Amino acid sequence: MLKYTIRRILGMIPMLFLISVVVFFLALAMPGDSLSGEIDPNNTDPEYIERMREKLGYNDPVHEQYIRWITNFAKGDFGTSTKYKIPVSELIAQRLPNTLFLGITSIIITYLFAFAMGMYAGRNPYTKIDNFIGGFNYFMLAIPIYIAGVFAIYIFSFQLGWFPFAGSVDIGASQGTIDWWLSRFYHVLLPATVLGAMGTASYTQFLRNDIINNSQKDYVRTARAKGTPESRIYNHHILRNSVIPLITFLGFDVVTIVNGALITETIFTYPGIGQLFLTSMSTNDYPTLMTLALMFSLLVLIGNLIADLLYGVVDPRIRLE
Repeated sequence: MLKYTIRRILGMIPMLFLISVVVFFLALAMPGDSLSGEIDPNNTDPEYIERMREKLGYNDPVHEQYIRWITNFAKGDFGTSTKYKIPVSELIAQRLPNTLFLGITSIIITYLFAFAMGMYAGRNPYTKIDNFIGGFNYFMLAIPIYIAGVFAIYIFSFQLGWFPFAGSVDIGASQGTIDWWLSRFYHVLLPATVLGAMGTASYTQFLRNDIINNSQKDYVRTARAKGTPESRIYNHHILRNSVIPLITFLGFDVVTIVNGALITETIFTYPGIGQLFLTSMSTNDYPTLMTLALMFSLLVLIGNLIADLLYGVVDPRIRLE
């Protein structure tokens, strides 16, 4: 396991290098540069803009720009945001806790509902409730997350007034107090539920089908023939083996957080790194944009690594060499 982990981590280095090249040249191919948004024909001196481009190295050869950027990135210097005028590291540090809070809450919601519905549907297959759960899941799989988010805001925020439709905490709440944490949870609950519901559908069907499949295995028939109580058969035999593949999805949930945050945070005006990424793209904030793109890629690679390692952790029959 250790050798496999080290080999996978070392294999991520050239992958990150290739991703950094792609990210850099895609940003370079976008129209304009970081100073384009600062140009105002009425108030901006074109000579000043050209001097700033020269100072920032935008006129240097492409390979020199890339080497300077990736070297500074490796040192932890991500540059300064051209929109917010603060270091990108500070900007990400302000937004990252919100995204992590949203992601962790959505994962908890996903697994709670997936286990509850999947276990019930698996133990009671082909019943009316099982058909209802299956229909609900396929309906959720068919709805794009941005459509679900808009309807959730309209129904639960505008019509019912149960949840706020924007922000991450009440302005008047003092940081660190119980009211502040309750306000944060209150603001994150609706976007996390929408994001978690998207994963619940596929996880529920996966768990349900695996429980039905395992209930027909020989070891289950043997346990029933020995007179083992049905509850013990499901909890200690069927469910244990059915949960193993589901646990390995935890690694891929990192990818889900990254992808879901981009859309969910924008729809709910939730100040996280997903919303920051789209804002930096629309305002030509290239230092922030390239840093976040590379960071998202790293998170995806780490998520895939965690998923592979969990196979060997939760199932001793699997040996990673």
